[in-house]
Amino acid sequence: MGIYNLTMNEFILIGISDLPEVRYPLLVVLAVIYQVTFFGNGTILLAIRTEKKLHTPMYYFLANLSLLDIFCPSTIIPKMLENLLTEKQSISFIGCALQLYFLVALAGTEVFLLAVMAYDRSVAICFPLRYTLIMSKQHCAQLVAGIWAAGFLHSLLHTVFTFRLSFCKSHRVNQYYCDIPPLMALSCSSTYVTEMVVLVVAGIFGSSTLLITFISYIYIISTILKIRSTEGKRKAFSTCSSHLLVVGLFYGTAIFTYIRPSYSRHAPTSDRLISMIYVIITPMLNPIIYSLRNTEVKAAIRRLYVM
Repeated sequence: MGIYNLTMNEFILIGISDLPEVRYPLLVVLAVIYQVTFFGNGTILLAIRTEKKLHTPMYYFLANLSLLDIFCPSTIIPKMLENLLTEKQSISFIGCALQLYFLVALAGTEVFLLAVMAYDRSVAICFPLRYTLIMSKQHCAQLVAGIWAAGFLHSLLHTVFTFRLSFCKSHRVNQYYCDIPPLMALSCSSTYVTEMVVLVVAGIFGSSTLLITFISYIYIISTILKIRSTEGKRKAFSTCSSHLLVVGLFYGTAIFTYIRPSYSRHAPTSDRLISMIYVIITPMLNPIIYSLRNTEVKAAIRRLYVM
């Protein structure tokens, strides 16, 4: 770690400083989104906890997704609200490192979880008679423990390699929050090793989880096509349609945010808005998708508020 890093005590997040006219509207919008995200995901968790019919592997994984969708925006929205209120736009060096670590950890855990959820749906649809044997409580607990551990270890690697750089060009981060690409852009030391670590590790984990999801849906689709009745096909597809929408939303915004070459060094307003969708909007939409498209969740929520 460079000498400059030892004396730097804060970064300036300039993601919205070039748009002062939207400061107060954005403050209100973020506060509303955060409350809706908390309420929506909290409702899903409470419905799964209180409804015995939802005590199955599918909803056990959904409960973990709701937890992630509460934790992930909680790593950045409170700080964004504080900065909007105080107009300081600053975050401490340690705070930036912690924010990056938890953001990458939670996003990585969600990537792994979505792959496990796809695997769970493929077992349920392709091997219904063996489902309870394969997806036992012990196996589900092991899968969940494994994906949380993998997500946080994966993030530790990225955080260490990012903050070993020497930041001496500037302390102005061109984003709403601390993220790897805009932080690397501030480095006056070589970023080659860090970039390679990000590309290789993220590439291996990202491609493997995407491959698991893709293969799972190939099996699901091929099995659904073999079902003769239209009603049977509809019921089989309805069990995984919500997950498919969530996967598409998550990967779509993630790819648009991080894979485009323009993002590697610069983050124009359009890129920053897409990153906001990826980190803030998606966790709000996930419970809406599941509550609208899943009849069991919808019924459980209805009973929850009628009680």
